[in-house]
Amino acid sequence: MGRGMTKMLLKYIHEFKDRHGKTRRYVRRPGFKRVALPGDPGSPEFVEAYRLALDDKTAARIEVGASKVLPGTIGDLVVRYYRSTEFLGLKASTRATYRNIIEPFRADHGDKRVALLQRHHVKDMLAKKASTPTAANNFLKRLRQLMALAIDVGMRVDDPTVGVKPLPIRSLGHPVWTAEHIAAFRGRHPSGTRARLAMEMALCTMQRRGDLVRMGRQHLQGGVLTIRQEKTGTVIEIPVLPELQAELDQLPAGQMTFLVTGQGKAFTSAGFGNLFSDWAIEAGLPTRYSTHGLRKAGATRGAEAGWTDHEIMAWGGWRSLSEVQRYTRSVNRRRLAEGAVHKLTTRTTSGKPK
Repeated sequence: MGRGMTKMLLKYIHEFKDRHGKTRRYVRRPGFKRVALPGDPGSPEFVEAYRLALDDKTAARIEVGASKVLPGTIGDLVVRYYRSTEFLGLKASTRATYRNIIEPFRADHGDKRVALLQRHHVKDMLAKKASTPTAANNFLKRLRQLMALAIDVGMRVDDPTVGVKPLPIRSLGHPVWTAEHIAAFRGRHPSGTRARLAMEMALCTMQRRGDLVRMGRQHLQGGVLTIRQEKTGTVIEIPVLPELQAELDQLPAGQMTFLVTGQGKAFTSAGFGNLFSDWAIEAGLPTRYSTHGLRKAGATRGAEAGWTDHEIMAWGGWRSLSEVQRYTRSVNRRRLAEGAVHKLTTRTTSGKPK
């Protein structure tokens, strides 16, 4: 591929000769950092570097106003964090979540000096978020990360978040669907609808919505769904249960992704979550009944069927037994109580077996 062809076929290529007469090539996209292109045009290393430079999930954006922030301020620290290997190594969806937490903090305090942040300031900020304790605790986690970086780069010698306790969480999170809720949803959304497919996928696979929207025919072989979880990177293998297979059998033969929008396009995780909440409300369920509640319901259903905690952990891709036991503990308690009743009723009043 010659020089003229490089300019004609590839966008954003900037090519010049340096003072030593060597040709240099860079990708220069508006709003993104300049990326050097190694090798000759058309070579494998050149093509891969160009592909990554155009991939919004991996390309690093130039922080708006980064050149205007004052050294040593919260704004300066946030920009440094966004450029750090710790942040850039996160998945794109996680980076977006972290930004949504950090940006309001930067907007309110970006011009203040990092060294002046005190423990009582941190506690005051948490107190203002007391009505949403989960959000408050997530903010505290991100603030701890920022302060750790501040110490590393010499902006502070101490961490003002040390000793600040997370707010207590009284809510159990997303409510678990009961058999009655599932029946109500099935009654409102008959077999063959997108809503019904989504519900059966969430219940039968026990996966997060970010993985549900990615599932397709490429993940299905021999009656088993195999997918790498977006959040954990864990590869899981899930046998397709009959109620889910009945819905998959009704999909058009050419549809690769199982769940699609009304326009036939892939869902975003957030867009799917919002639509699913609407479907649940249409079925008469209270607000906050989501696919995550079905993930919990799947674990509960497995426990009621006699699955071990390890079996449930493998099916849903949980990383620890403690996570699974949060959902199965009540089922196990009930099973123990029923066993105790059986033992009592099979003994005589003298305490000996009948």
